[in-house]
Amino acid sequence: MDNGHEIAVIGLACRFPGAKGSAEFWANLEAGVESVTELTNRDLRSAGVGWRERTRPGYVRAAPLLDGHDRFDAAFFGYSPREAAALDPQQRVFLECAWTAVEDAGYAPSRFPGAIGVFAGSALNTYLLHSGVADRLRDDYLLTLIANDKDYLATRVSYKLGLTGPSMSVQTACSTSLVAVHLACQSLLTGECELALAGGVSVKVPQRAGYRHETGGVLSPDGHCRAFDADAGGTLFGSGAGAVVLKPLADAMADGDTVRAVIKGSAVNNDGFAKVDYTAPSVSGQAEVIAEALAHAEVDPSTVSYVEAHGTGTALGDPIEIAALTAAFQRGTRRTGYCAIGSVKTNVGHLDAAAGIAGLIKTILSLEHETLPPSLHYRRPNPRIDFAATPFYVNAERTRWPSAEGPRRAGVSSLGIGGTNAHLVVEQAPPSPPPRPSRPYQLLALSAATPSALETLTANLVTRLDSEIDLADAAYTLQIGREPGAYRRTVVCRDRAEAVTALREVSRVSRTPPETRPVAFLFPGGGSAGKPGLVAELAAAEPVFRERLETGLAELAALGGPDLSGALLGGERISDRPLTQLPALFLVEDALAVLWRSWGVRPAAILGHSLGELTAAHLAGVLDFPAALGAVLTRARLVQSTAPGAMLSVVLPERETRALMGERLDLAAVNTPGTCVVSGAAKLIDDLESRLAARDVTAARIPLSTAGHSRLFDPIVAPYERYFAGVRLSAPSIPFLSNLTGTWITDEQATDPAYWGRQLRGTVRFADCVTALLDHPGRVCLEVGPGRTLSSFVRARTDRLAVSSLHPASGPPALLDALGGLWRAGVEIDWAGFAAREDRRRIPLPTYPFEGERHWYAKRGRPRRSRGSGQTVSTVSTVDFSGPGTETERVIAAIWREALGVPRLSVHDDFFELGGSSLLVAEVMKRVNARFRTELSLLTLIESPTVAGLADCVDAVRAQSGDRAPDRAPGRDPAAE
Repeated sequence: MDNGHEIAVIGLACRFPGAKGSAEFWANLEAGVESVTELTNRDLRSAGVGWRERTRPGYVRAAPLLDGHDRFDAAFFGYSPREAAALDPQQRVFLECAWTAVEDAGYAPSRFPGAIGVFAGSALNTYLLHSGVADRLRDDYLLTLIANDKDYLATRVSYKLGLTGPSMSVQTACSTSLVAVHLACQSLLTGECELALAGGVSVKVPQRAGYRHETGGVLSPDGHCRAFDADAGGTLFGSGAGAVVLKPLADAMADGDTVRAVIKGSAVNNDGFAKVDYTAPSVSGQAEVIAEALAHAEVDPSTVSYVEAHGTGTALGDPIEIAALTAAFQRGTRRTGYCAIGSVKTNVGHLDAAAGIAGLIKTILSLEHETLPPSLHYRRPNPRIDFAATPFYVNAERTRWPSAEGPRRAGVSSLGIGGTNAHLVVEQAPPSPPPRPSRPYQLLALSAATPSALETLTANLVTRLDSEIDLADAAYTLQIGREPGAYRRTVVCRDRAEAVTALREVSRVSRTPPETRPVAFLFPGGGSAGKPGLVAELAAAEPVFRERLETGLAELAALGGPDLSGALLGGERISDRPLTQLPALFLVEDALAVLWRSWGVRPAAILGHSLGELTAAHLAGVLDFPAALGAVLTRARLVQSTAPGAMLSVVLPERETRALMGERLDLAAVNTPGTCVVSGAAKLIDDLESRLAARDVTAARIPLSTAGHSRLFDPIVAPYERYFAGVRLSAPSIPFLSNLTGTWITDEQATDPAYWGRQLRGTVRFADCVTALLDHPGRVCLEVGPGRTLSSFVRARTDRLAVSSLHPASGPPALLDALGGLWRAGVEIDWAGFAAREDRRRIPLPTYPFEGERHWYAKRGRPRRSRGSGQTVSTVSTVDFSGPGTETERVIAAIWREALGVPRLSVHDDFFELGGSSLLVAEVMKRVNARFRTELSLLTLIESPTVAGLADCVDAVRAQSGDRAPDRAPGRDPAAE
């Protein structure tokens, strides 16, 4: 039964000895793997362990090693190599772990509507002591302090991930990370935050070093932790990191999160002085915290079937822990031998500040897999423990963990030297809901900071898709639960097999510009008809589109227009008569525009072709919907009343077309600089078509029986104007282009009924409109209507993106393909709006594949940076490289290179994009002012963040003070070498 205070674990991440992630960690646990490495003489020498030390009696050559502890994706997090090398590896590892955990939960922090808290702690910073970084404290005290002190672990995560909830570093020795989880739960329950990240990290430096065992001490004599065993002699310390993402259970269920486990209750206390000394454990203190956690959870201890113990394997600690657990449990039950117990320290050693989170993650994975992994090295019980008189037995073998009469429940303990104890009561997750209905096609959207990371992420997703997952939920999680990167890939697919094939072979990849791209809507005019059933198919797939169509059809009926329900919703063929074709086209364009806007794609500019200009005017607010539909219906009736005619598309420039068409035909449109449309009486069009064929000029009939934008329309101009004189016309709220002038329409034109009469009759100067549209360098174009004619006109003029909403041959997949194309181009998509009509869930998917490089300080105090095999990450921009050209630029570039730790930079590279920080600004400007005898403020670098810009400021000040500004110096640029 729920108590109303349950906290859901909705995401997790870990890096433990022998495991780069949770899947590998579970595989090791289930197989009974001990991830402790036996160290060689070479290992010990490389760690600086001398011959005398390693040959002393009691020296144990064993360590639980953390793979890649020295590697960090500095570029991903915006650090320069120099800053990365100065940063405590614990903070680097935990930063990557935090990002992974949030992604595993299916959240992108920038899109989360509430506050996200961070509660985390780290162990002693041995990197500072052993690497040479401590030498920096003399010259760079504040920067070195912030990079290495425990105080900045949580707030660094909050800053780099953009998290605005409570952020605190927690330090309670060995119980640190489980106390952090408890505090995170309390913060969620009191409403301080809506999502919380909690965990801990410990990275020992040097890694490949053993330790000295002392008889009676806490360290194992042989490199093995034998928790609760008669031969237990202590533990050994290792490195690792873990984090969980937490949310109130009710919110998690309502929001469609994947619940990994449920924290029913938690408690933290301290032993006080009720023990023999400060470092000793206390039966009463531990018993009280366990009983308090059970009380908060409102759980009978007889329903708890597993306890992940602190289990250090010490002769004193293990009996005290079992005594405390027994005292707490026997307050509610007298049953014996029913509850399994184990310790993850037998697998990975004691992970110090990360010990508690390791035990919690082990327990969560055990609940998920309904399996209890073996607690290693247990042969016979510690003689001070009478297990037969307790509720507990050591789970020495891998066993199934079935549900009995209720859900599986476990306790997790973590005990800190100094007496701070923590205990959690954890329960299996509630059943997942069955799959929900979804669109017939899915859009998978992947992104990364580098091309190589994108390829790795794609390969990882392909592997994941081989398992039974809901494709629609996977697509949703990728869309809404990932921060967009610079390199993007999209795939439209119907099922997992199709997704795998597309990802392996034909998926589209784009390099996305950093700025958000504005979109121009293109609305086609008469003659743009899709295949029969195309609109109906889209209406069946997209409720927003269908509902808007139904609204339009009802309004059309109220205006006395034709019944288009069968054509638009039933898949019947749309007649080419103006009275049906023009209203149908307008309704489809309007419904598509509503759909696109519901997905966050809003036009910054609009261009309509012929009738499409009416749709543009409506979208821009010139005409409300009834008035716009009335204008279309009036136009359709009037056009249908004109004499029959024909229209011919001619592949010639305007001047040549006019010369060949003669005086009795009219130029209806100039669509591109080399394509025009001629309109008039059918016989005259026949004659022109013959003459063009004789000249080998390409021409094609437009499938219309009227002569649009020709003199045959002269009789209907006046009645068309009268319609506009009778409706309200407002100034446009969104700029759109005039077919008549080929440039942006003015307020006076948009609100003048006579303009709309001229628009009906005059030449459509679409090519000029496109020229004006493309004046904005970042604008991309979206054709909002059936067909791809207008987007093809734009693509003929530029390599800029122009996509169509409805491809006649593919229907709904084309719409999703267009959406993917816009996202790849840098258009911001409202993915929540895209999924608003579906009941989707966030599910665990492959997380970001960090591309770590080694960032390390040598003993002499300078950073070492090396790439791994196949790495392509770079912290230096090489786009439009320009080396220093003046002596001032040379000096400043050298100062930057040393401060940032980059080997090469352009004078146009941005200081902050290279990894510069506000603290480095002070350091750099101090050196610049000292070198050039200036007194420039820190704002100078902030406002001129390039070498070239800063050099100009220096030269200007020197010139004013009488110093001669350096001349441009020829020769090689040493920064480029």
